[in-house]
Amino acid sequence: MPARSGIPCAGHWRPALVAANLVRPMPETFSIAHVTPYPWEAEDNEVNAHIARVAGELSRRGHRVLIVAPSRSQERVRDSRRALRAARGNPSALLAGTDLGDPRVVAVGEVLDVVPSARRRPVALPIDVARTVEELLGTVDLDFVHVHEPFAPSTSNAALRHSRAINIGSFHSSAERLLSTLLARRFVESFFGRLDARIASQAATAELMQRHFPGEYRMLADEDPGAAAELERLYAELAARRHTPPARAEVRGALAARPVIDVDLHMHTDHSPDCATPVEVLLATARDRGLGAIAVTDHNEISGALDARAKAADFGVRVIVGEEVKTASQGEVIGLFLEEKIPRGMSMAETIAAIREQGGVVYVPHPFDRMHAVPDYEHLVAHLGEVDAIEVFNPRVAISSFNDEAARFAAKYRIVAGAGSDSHVAQGLGSVRIRMRDFDGPEEFLQSLSDADILTRPSSLLYVQALKFLQTRATPRAARRASRARRLRRVRAMHRHGSRR
Repeated sequence: MPARSGIPCAGHWRPALVAANLVRPMPETFSIAHVTPYPWEAEDNEVNAHIARVAGELSRRGHRVLIVAPSRSQERVRDSRRALRAARGNPSALLAGTDLGDPRVVAVGEVLDVVPSARRRPVALPIDVARTVEELLGTVDLDFVHVHEPFAPSTSNAALRHSRAINIGSFHSSAERLLSTLLARRFVESFFGRLDARIASQAATAELMQRHFPGEYRMLADEDPGAAAELERLYAELAARRHTPPARAEVRGALAARPVIDVDLHMHTDHSPDCATPVEVLLATARDRGLGAIAVTDHNEISGALDARAKAADFGVRVIVGEEVKTASQGEVIGLFLEEKIPRGMSMAETIAAIREQGGVVYVPHPFDRMHAVPDYEHLVAHLGEVDAIEVFNPRVAISSFNDEAARFAAKYRIVAGAGSDSHVAQGLGSVRIRMRDFDGPEEFLQSLSDADILTRPSSLLYVQALKFLQTRATPRAARRASRARRLRRVRAMHRHGSRR
């Protein structure tokens, strides 16, 4: 097979995937879903023909492969939905036998209004198709969801919305799509941001996609006889980014004998410029709300966390010393188990290195909340190897889909999931909590966190945001000082009273 050149994109030059005869058999096998927007009965459709070829070859190579497609056949749809219902109690059933050269076609819904000669025109997506796709991807444990032409509305786009696996997008057509590129560009772009790799089948397709949706597009022709081998190599490259969950038997054994406690991993004191909660008020509230441990993570400051740790024993609460550090241009990173302040304004790589130098835990807060300063997707992926945990639930995130996106990201890369109230007022403390085994030090903490449960409860974002505004911005400085003094007096009086009992 002749060598091919890569396509320059977004300032990068990405070489084409290596030729099939250079690929060695892979010891690791994967579960893969190839998703097409075209009815599976459209046998003259070149995209479907490509999917059939590569899916069959990947199955012969020992991978478990599903083909997810709309269908014109009522019988095929009924059979697929019957199998999906049966898989609710045994999710692996749908993948059984799909590694022997015969991928399973899952017909997710009936399509009636398709013109047989339409090669590249997805039809409108019925509601029942979207629901079936959501159920399928929520039931079956997949390593990869490989979507073809994932423009909305389509089965492929629905799969990209609901996937919790690593996502690959293949783009085949070089025809303009006015709806996607002009009218709904921002909407489409938001979903393409979930792609971990992009493939173009021809140079014209890559040029078109690069113009409307800039990114890194790898070249892989539909008719390439080595396409399955090249995809296999790409899957292995992407899988290598996934974390190996903490699993030291001796650490897990030690934790098994520890009590279960509730933990809040993200909060602020009046050592942060945007918070008016005194350290003692924070500790008293944590105690009263049944928290066994808290992480104090003031903005670009560590003094509040150190003060909280020094006073923690008096309140019966364990304190993790942390800091929420603002990087130069790549969002915020929390360091846990710190002893010294980390300066703001460094790059993400430098900030992570500074946390590591102290033996700390690298924890990424609200990673996809566009209302905060957050790292872009590429920067986050670039530092996956150094990230220990990621915040998948933050009640101060105004749009719930941002939390959902964080949960999907953590799941597909197998990153330890954390959560925190991000409380800037005492009333918000513990609005989310992690139920985990008590721990001693960073290693036990990460092991315990990897086995933990995250508990959420309804809270009024408007209420806590209004309290934050009143306590930090709307009240004159003298009044804020007086309020702080009153709260401290109440906490100290209650503490003295409790000590005499």
